[in-house]
Amino acid sequence: MIYVQLVTMLAVLQFAFFGMLVGKARVTYNVPAPATSGNEVFERYFRVQMNTLEQLVFLLPSLWIAAAYFSPRICAVLGAVYLFGRLVYLRSYVQDPKKRSAGFGLSFAPTLILAVMALIGIVRALARGAAGA
Repeated sequence: MIYVQLVTMLAVLQFAFFGMLVGKARVTYNVPAPATSGNEVFERYFRVQMNTLEQLVFLLPSLWIAAAYFSPRICAVLGAVYLFGRLVYLRSYVQDPKKRSAGFGLSFAPTLILAVMALIGIVRALARGAAGA
């Protein structure tokens, strides 16, 4: 589980880093708080951060539940693909939002796989009578 823990912390730190980039963009493009619009490039950084938050809500429980039923190393590898995908998403979205698809796919697909794995693991456990309730 150490690799799952590592991926979890890297995902949280990546999100914090994206938040710092939003803060830097806020200053660079003169978008004073609490505004979330006013400069297109700032808005791109902001959307990357918000989309990453939306993905984290999907990733983290899926990662941990899947790792409880399947190989934690495989789950961690899927999580690492997510992390790479988020970096690709950041770079492509800030350059040209129309080119964000690859990064989105590289982060959404492994998360979806983890969610399906988690659900399969839960259903199997329920079928075995391991509900614990």
